[in-house]
Amino acid sequence: MNLEETLRAIGTLDQEAMKKAEERWYSIAIPLHSLGKLQDAVVQMAGIFKTTDVHLKKKALVTMCADNGVVEEGISQSGQDVTLIISENFLKEKATATIMCRQVGADIFPVDIGIAADSHLIQHKVMYGTRNMTREPAMTREETIKAIEVGIHMAEELKEKGYEIIATGEMGIGNTTTSSAITSVLLDAPPEKVTGRGAGLSSEGLDRKISAIKKAIALNRPQKDDIIDVLAKVGGLDIAGMTGVFLGGAALRIPVVIDGFISSVAALCAARMKPEAKGFMMASHLSKEPASAMVLDALGLEGCLTCDMRLGEGTGAVTLYPILDIAIAVYNGMSTFEENEMETYVPLS
Repeated sequence: MNLEETLRAIGTLDQEAMKKAEERWYSIAIPLHSLGKLQDAVVQMAGIFKTTDVHLKKKALVTMCADNGVVEEGISQSGQDVTLIISENFLKEKATATIMCRQVGADIFPVDIGIAADSHLIQHKVMYGTRNMTREPAMTREETIKAIEVGIHMAEELKEKGYEIIATGEMGIGNTTTSSAITSVLLDAPPEKVTGRGAGLSSEGLDRKISAIKKAIALNRPQKDDIIDVLAKVGGLDIAGMTGVFLGGAALRIPVVIDGFISSVAALCAARMKPEAKGFMMASHLSKEPASAMVLDALGLEGCLTCDMRLGEGTGAVTLYPILDIAIAVYNGMSTFEENEMETYVPLS
């Protein structure tokens, strides 16, 4: 599917399936809603899958890897070469996300959507890194759409392979800068409020980062009501790619898990493009990055976990997988009030 076809294909959650899943929870011999967000997640998946028969047998992580031209402004303590090094580690099972995927029974799909060098990753390279957004738009409109469609393609490919849920992740030096720039534009928030230290900037480095964001926004003047324009002017290939995964997952009725700040910015972009896509998103955790709570609040979502994580790569999203497995196991396996010959709990009036 191309972008336009994907947007047209996105529907809504199946309310009847969700109602029946809720009834199943109410029949289980535990206090009402005592598993909280775990119950909500199963009900949401019932609405996505259009069935009360909820299982997650195949789980994936798509990690979009790309470089950002704004690194030239000294906004990161690492150089662009680190993007390639860490990205290649995904293939060697030496990266954090890869190790975590192995532990929770998920498969990782690292995508080279725009690393500034050749790599051995899944190849969907749109360009060799974006341009420096403090001097010109990071991408053209055409490059941005192409990057979004890479994400859509990945969702389609995983659906064909039988994957039932997709976690989103990224790797790219400088991408907290682009994420903060997008957040500043979409939420009408000053860069100082939405910009953190990323991978560990000094106070001087943080000042450079904020200055670069202000300069990029002033120069490029992104139009907040045109998400493609915002992504093209102050965004990144990785964020655009993840935006496509969120849209593609929604169109194909696959739940897509939000990771941390950068992933949540992509989710917000997808939701602004097609509000119904939000129903197919699952928030994994609240990132330590300062704007994470603001973005999740704009989405109307809450993360299940608060672990002060800010690593990226999809690590927070993957951490949600065993929790979902536990929730589904209880939903499918727990005895009911009737089976235990107990009086059914009823909501207090």
